[in-house]
Amino acid sequence: MRLAFLGAAGEVTGSCTLVETGDVRFLVDCGMFQGGPEARQKNQRALNFGFDVRQIDFVLLTHAHIDHSGLLPRLAMLGYRGPIYTTQASIDLLEVLLPDSGHIQEKEAEWQLRHRHRRGKDERGIAPPLYTVAQALASLKLFKPVSYGETFHPAEAISVRYHDAGHILGSAWLEVTVKGEGRPRRLVFSGDLGMSDRAVLYDPEGPLPEADVLLVESTYGDRQHRSLADTEDEIVAAFDRTRAAGGNLIIPAFAVGRTQEILYMLASLVRRKRLSPLKVYVDSPMANAATRITLAHPNLIDPETRDLIAWQKKHPDKMSIEFVADVERSKALNQIRSGAVILSASGMCEAGRIKYHLRENLPRSECTVLIAGFQAAGTLGRRLVDGARLVTIFGQTVPVRARICTVGGLSAHADQKALLDWLRGFHQAPGRTFVVHGEAGASANFAAAIGEQLGWPEVHLPRPGERITL
Repeated sequence: MRLAFLGAAGEVTGSCTLVETGDVRFLVDCGMFQGGPEARQKNQRALNFGFDVRQIDFVLLTHAHIDHSGLLPRLAMLGYRGPIYTTQASIDLLEVLLPDSGHIQEKEAEWQLRHRHRRGKDERGIAPPLYTVAQALASLKLFKPVSYGETFHPAEAISVRYHDAGHILGSAWLEVTVKGEGRPRRLVFSGDLGMSDRAVLYDPEGPLPEADVLLVESTYGDRQHRSLADTEDEIVAAFDRTRAAGGNLIIPAFAVGRTQEILYMLASLVRRKRLSPLKVYVDSPMANAATRITLAHPNLIDPETRDLIAWQKKHPDKMSIEFVADVERSKALNQIRSGAVILSASGMCEAGRIKYHLRENLPRSECTVLIAGFQAAGTLGRRLVDGARLVTIFGQTVPVRARICTVGGLSAHADQKALLDWLRGFHQAPGRTFVVHGEAGASANFAAAIGEQLGWPEVHLPRPGERITL
């Protein structure tokens, strides 16, 4: 058996693992790299994947986030025609996310073309879109739904079960059993694990008693999140400060998962009278769609969230939510100079309507930008968190006078303690453990913590592109 770490090794994005066992070859995830110009170059280099896509038998997808799913349309473009297995909720989200990804890439290519023409240059050197909207839509035909806890057989000697990862709607960690000449081998892929005791979704399911091979994420493997109580205090303080100053509160929010969690927290704070009545604008077509999809899967939402949804519907005077659809209404929000709470995508401030709201509000000292999620290296969001005083948005230099407030307790990723607690569910150390999906420092720190606190041997930090024979 061989593993090839084609992405998310020494970094957070681009999740993709190639597994070869006997005559069967399959992928776990096929994600896009994210994080500025360097990520775009990696995506371009990944176009051919380093293998013949027609020899892949099937794909197992842990969840819908683009850094795990975003190159699947490219895989189909290059000739892959096999099944892509994932949960129905993930498929519902991907019907929105993948065409939107194609749209963003088409627009990016158009912008580059216009920019070069304005400078009197030809089209040489312009990277084409990784795939188009039409190609993204075509790839959706390959998806096959699976249910949590049910065993299925994508190949004769392989069985798979999906378990709730508590990360975003439909997310899963995977149990893959491979039968061969000796005893069966069990592989576990954590995907992205969520935090326990958090709003909206159920807690992650505990792991299996044992595994031969484990791939575990480490996005926050080097730190602890703030407590929910501290996070609520920070949010209330940001709101009070911004309201007193007469500005707007801008929240870059991932469309899937983070937007819904923030809406829950705001409604909960208003219900408990920690915040005065709010008018919230959700300015992201993708977030609007993701919220509708979330509500369409009540069986995946925890009881506390269902109760709060019912309360908000009965009290729109206390918590008013406007889901902004058309572009003109989105532009009109920038005429509001005070009192607006705007949630908009993308969460790392790299694309979408959030860039327009940042351009208008960053120069205003009375405004606040609330950063509520992970910001990959190289992104606009990361530059804001790191204290940049000037940023470039749509080719325009924008001064940063608004207050940048970072809250760490809303992450959809487990922190170091939660990851270690999940690993303690194994009755014994897996035969081989690979720490992935984290920046180099976070992964190294987490690998050390596994060895020190759990006493596990054989904990490895794979290099990008590394191929390992088991």
